[in-house]
Amino acid sequence: MGMTAFLVAAARAIETSRPDAPARDEYAEHLVRAAPGCADWPRRFDEVPDGDADPLWGRLARFFGLRTRVFDGFLLSAAAGGCRQVVVLGAGLDTRAHRLPWPDGSTVFEIDLEEVLAFKQSVLDTLGAVPRAARVALAADLRQDWTHALVAAGFDPTRPTAWLAEGLVPYLPPAAEQELIATVNAHSAPGSAFGYEVKRGVDPAGQRDYPVYAAVRERLGIDLLALFDTAPRPCSVADLDARGWDTAVHTPFDFADRHGVGLRPTPDDALAANRWILAVRP
Repeated sequence: MGMTAFLVAAARAIETSRPDAPARDEYAEHLVRAAPGCADWPRRFDEVPDGDADPLWGRLARFFGLRTRVFDGFLLSAAAGGCRQVVVLGAGLDTRAHRLPWPDGSTVFEIDLEEVLAFKQSVLDTLGAVPRAARVALAADLRQDWTHALVAAGFDPTRPTAWLAEGLVPYLPPAAEQELIATVNAHSAPGSAFGYEVKRGVDPAGQRDYPVYAAVRERLGIDLLALFDTAPRPCSVADLDARGWDTAVHTPFDFADRHGVGLRPTPDDALAANRWILAVRP
């Protein structure tokens, strides 16, 4: 299983322990505790020696906590607007089916590799966790055809759907990103919503020593820059616009003050390349 999933879970656990947490995931700490190779990772903010000054468990955790909050709000807004189907693409250790207050009649489809879903389910079963919506865990490789399995699992493309690709797209080759956009569009009825993240201008040679990337590489052995696909990216926002979607592009810093998160741009800021796309199909 990719260590990046545990990295995000650890960040959510740390943020959950803050009194000013923008989002809370009470399951995250347990997922990290059960993860092989993560025994010495902090799971609470008071276990982070340098606090917010730590580029990894301070600053990067703040970023992941804020990202979680923004997409939580986006999905719940879509659900309140009539989307009773939610599809989480590359779900990883996401627990939104269990922790968010979904309207009655909601179904959350989680798509990821079988080993990822099995690990998460084993931890949730140990905790006696009960989802707050109908939950369908679908083992599939997003690099292959997954839509037939989704429909077979009960997904109805004629009903409005809220889609989420929270930390997926930067890892995809450009052609796979284009295919993902086309597939979501083809299976989205009017009233659907699509939230996802992209990165712009990632330069492995020039950004290798940025504090966030260096800290993750040196302390966790995860080379994030090696995982991102750095080929020229398609403009998926323009693609969605051309298909009739209403799109809004945000930086993480657009939401920091709104949600009371102390996250500000810094020199050589790895987070400045991130964009959060919130799209709605009229």
